[in-house]
Amino acid sequence: MTAPKTLVHRAFPPTAVAAGLISVLVAVSSTAAIVFSAARAAGASQAEVTSWMLAVCVAMGVTSIGLSLRYRAPIVTAWSTPGAALLAASLHGVPMPQAIGAFVVSAALITLTGVTGWFERVMNRIPVALASGLLGGVLVHFGIDLFGELETSFAVVFPMLLAYLVARRWLPRYAVLVALAVGVAATAVTGTLQLDRVDLAFGAPVFTMPEFDWQVIISIGLPLYIVTMASQNLPGVAVLRGDGYTDVPLSPVIGTTGAANLLLAPFGCFGLNLAAITAAICTGPQALEDRSRRYLAAVWAGVFYLVIGVFAGTVGSLLGALPEALIVGISGLGLLATITGSLTAALGDERWREPAVVTFLATASGVTLLGIGSAFWGLLAGVLTALITRRRS
Repeated sequence: MTAPKTLVHRAFPPTAVAAGLISVLVAVSSTAAIVFSAARAAGASQAEVTSWMLAVCVAMGVTSIGLSLRYRAPIVTAWSTPGAALLAASLHGVPMPQAIGAFVVSAALITLTGVTGWFERVMNRIPVALASGLLGGVLVHFGIDLFGELETSFAVVFPMLLAYLVARRWLPRYAVLVALAVGVAATAVTGTLQLDRVDLAFGAPVFTMPEFDWQVIISIGLPLYIVTMASQNLPGVAVLRGDGYTDVPLSPVIGTTGAANLLLAPFGCFGLNLAAITAAICTGPQALEDRSRRYLAAVWAGVFYLVIGVFAGTVGSLLGALPEALIVGISGLGLLATITGSLTAALGDERWREPAVVTFLATASGVTLLGIGSAFWGLLAGVLTALITRRRS
């Protein structure tokens, strides 16, 4: 292979590019609608809605690229999905400047959390088995939904599943990429891929001067901070550690996401954190066999986020063009290897097996208490189980 071809192959490994694309595709298609709902709840105009999408995509793109290159690890960032759901339910009647003020306060608290290092100190005390059980609980529904979708979209999902299995036998490194190609072809044949509904529109930033109302800060800003840390950053760390990236310094990573959130909050960046589900697509062996180079998948995810930010006005129409079966199928297949690895790590140490199973089950239950998602409560249940049942050696 000639030198130029070698350089191109190293910078554009097909599986890493595909993993980055699938990661972004899953994130945007599955949760972007919640972001739109949150912006609408605050009375945002169409220009402001587009600005929100532009701001979060730029934040995710820049931080995913920068952090991954800095630490040579697949660090994918994401918007806070539970945070967006919280905002969609809580922002009705709240003026946009006060909503932006709540975003600023939440981002400042996340930055402070990273700078002080307390989050990393807590995470360093969590056993790998519990973190793996948490990760398995977060991801297991994607595997279940893959097979559940066979009932309603057999003509799309079954060819994807079959293609994946065949490729796992003969082309294991490209199994997910092959499944994606077959899925796109299947949706085109069945007529469910409606690209004619996509309208190209560029994104433009809209600056809103924040206003700080103590009631809005307490009712929205603080809960936004809590759910982002407990329901997003916690499983995000579990993904990194579950795939062996234990040397990534958490404090500067969390601090960087908070600082980027703080800078772009006046443009609508409501919450930025470590990705979990979409990150798992980039951290596992399906992205690249060479673990030391999987950071390229996260870099490409960042590139695709920046592209989406440029065409932020197009996202809404694109959501309507992609059939749900394609997204459910490719996300489930893309996460099979990670689910397998997390369950193996969770059950590997007999001393932690029962607490890990409790963590897995509680997280998979999807329970939400006090506005905090199941990832936090699952880990808490696992720790409580370990404290009660394990004897000190």
